[in-house]
Amino acid sequence: MDIISALAEELGLKPAAVEAAVSLIDEGNTIPFIARYRKEATGGMDDVALRTLDDRLTYLRNLEQRKEDVITLISVQGKLTPELEAEIRAATQLQRVEDLYKPYRKKRQTRAQKAREAGLEPLANMIIMQVKTKGSALDEAARFVTPEAAQAGFDSAEKALAGASDIVAEVVAEDAENVADLRSFTEGMGEVVSVATDADEKTPYEPYYAYEEPARKIPNHRVLAIDRGEREGKLRVRVEVDTEAAIARLGARWPRRQGVFAPVLDAAIADGYKRLMAPSLERELRAKLTVRAQTDAIKVFAKNLEGLLSARPVRGARIIALDPGYRTGCKVAVLDETGKLLDHGVVYPTPPRRDVAGTRRELARLIARYRINTIVIGNGTASRETEEVVSDFIAAEAPELRYTIVNEAGASVYSASQLASEEYPDLDVTTRGAMSLGRRLQDPLAELVKIPPQSIGVGQYQHDLDQTGLARTLGHVVEDVVNRVGVDVNTASASLLGYVSGITPTVAKNIVAYREEHGAFTDRRQLKDVPKLGPKAFQNAAGFLRIAGGANPLDATSVHPESYAIAREVLKRAGVAPAELTRGGIPDIARRVGSVASLAGELGCGVLTLIDIVSELEKPGRDPRDDAPEVVFSKAALSIEDLQPGMELTGTVRNVVDFGAFVDVGVHQDGLVHISKLAKRFVKHPSDVVAVGDTVKVWVEKVDRERGKISLTMVQGK
Repeated sequence: MDIISALAEELGLKPAAVEAAVSLIDEGNTIPFIARYRKEATGGMDDVALRTLDDRLTYLRNLEQRKEDVITLISVQGKLTPELEAEIRAATQLQRVEDLYKPYRKKRQTRAQKAREAGLEPLANMIIMQVKTKGSALDEAARFVTPEAAQAGFDSAEKALAGASDIVAEVVAEDAENVADLRSFTEGMGEVVSVATDADEKTPYEPYYAYEEPARKIPNHRVLAIDRGEREGKLRVRVEVDTEAAIARLGARWPRRQGVFAPVLDAAIADGYKRLMAPSLERELRAKLTVRAQTDAIKVFAKNLEGLLSARPVRGARIIALDPGYRTGCKVAVLDETGKLLDHGVVYPTPPRRDVAGTRRELARLIARYRINTIVIGNGTASRETEEVVSDFIAAEAPELRYTIVNEAGASVYSASQLASEEYPDLDVTTRGAMSLGRRLQDPLAELVKIPPQSIGVGQYQHDLDQTGLARTLGHVVEDVVNRVGVDVNTASASLLGYVSGITPTVAKNIVAYREEHGAFTDRRQLKDVPKLGPKAFQNAAGFLRIAGGANPLDATSVHPESYAIAREVLKRAGVAPAELTRGGIPDIARRVGSVASLAGELGCGVLTLIDIVSELEKPGRDPRDDAPEVVFSKAALSIEDLQPGMELTGTVRNVVDFGAFVDVGVHQDGLVHISKLAKRFVKHPSDVVAVGDTVKVWVEKVDRERGKISLTMVQGK
């Protein structure tokens, strides 16, 4: 089966659509571009389906290349048979290819190899074939004690028989069918067992000090926890398998064991399993569990990141951003609606100075001077005390004001980065950090793309994961969200532009440099003049880069320049001038143009493309994030002391993990809604019910004030 057919069957897609998608990828088109502007060719695959296809395409191409490499390597040894070649070519997994190659792989000198070189392989074959002889096994072995064998250390019948047994053990352990069967047995029957290295030591891994669970059932988050405990030297971990049952299963592949070599074969099979197979299969299973857990954790992280980046911008917010602290005070940054820094300074509402009166005077001054309507507070050190001062101030002096708590994760990484230094060379690190907090509320996407995705803090065990795979997946998430939203080419930072389809970080900097030298872009075609932004990059990027107030109203939409002629004809059929797009679009354009299918036929374009064009002309430049839940603002502070079982609260989902969701209910300690309490029905994974950024209604179930833990439920009365 060729790769196209294999992909189509595996993913449940039409071969023609798969072939078109593969061709488009190979031509250098980006996933966002293909998903948005080549729907006819792919049958409407979205970015998720296309990325899955792309990943599988890479895997299958690597598989085919590995098959060719293995066939060549075995052929060079003169051991390639037509049957073996057919088996290798029929393999659908890399693991199977490696299993078939294992007996031919060059390896360090083994006991079996030493015995082969001493001429004991014929004796090993007699053991495997259970050859009938008149004498004992030792009598037969004695015939192989040649001068060459003796020189190699096999100078007695006992040693020769042992050497031949080593060969048998290796043959048994390296047989591809044996390995596949015992691998399946180990995965199905193995138990993951962990014990403490020091049972008296208090660590976060105490639940795993004497723990066992079937490998087939162990949840991914427990795998990651146990792996970390082992890595930190707090746990010893092994996989336990019924050794006798495994040996019996392996021995069943030789059902007629009789004669003088039967006990020798039995012992060799047991040795092959215990010494060679079991340790390898245990390592494999542990690695497989870890890969499975890490893959799932990366998926969860990616989904959480998508929710965070897709959070609704708070437009029109004139902000005082407060980055709390104790000794060094609370950093202040004042921002206008566009995120421009208007003022900055420091106040000291917290110990040791606790200048509450001075803080309130400064807040009142800034609010009056800059017409502030929103206060943003970071959730880090001293946040609780700062919030109390702000809450009391609003209640007493500014009841029309609102405030919210913003997650600080990654703010310090950004504020101390080279990027922040380049953006704001005249500001210190603390002011940059406070600015970042305020801008996260105004436009989460534009601000968070400046921070390495791994540092945003919406995953589980992210620092334990494969960093290359994590970075690649999270980069794809950021790219998909950025292109779904679109980017204003005249206001976007180089960080944001760098995630636009087809735009590299270097080209992103060139775009910023070009507009600084030549002024704002007024036409998408000017992008072609940007250094290193070639025709392919322009094709991939143009539809996602918007120009507001330019010469061509279509430049402010997601309509691709290649479809401008079609868009103009649609406007003409609707009796509307392009200038109407600048006044909010044409809400009834679908009614005006009539049947889209008929019009597509007349205009010679695809129906899916025309549907997208009509939808965009209806609401030009619409931001999909406006469908996200609104930010929950506060006017009065709560503490964990205020919470009582049964209390109803509205909160924001901050993180989703395998075992539940963490919800911010405004008390500086996120509460956990366990997976069993997310809904009345069975929930396979929390992400099936909630996503980061969701506004949810919860009820307090239990409060552990001493440990700072809050248990919540989304099922009233449960």
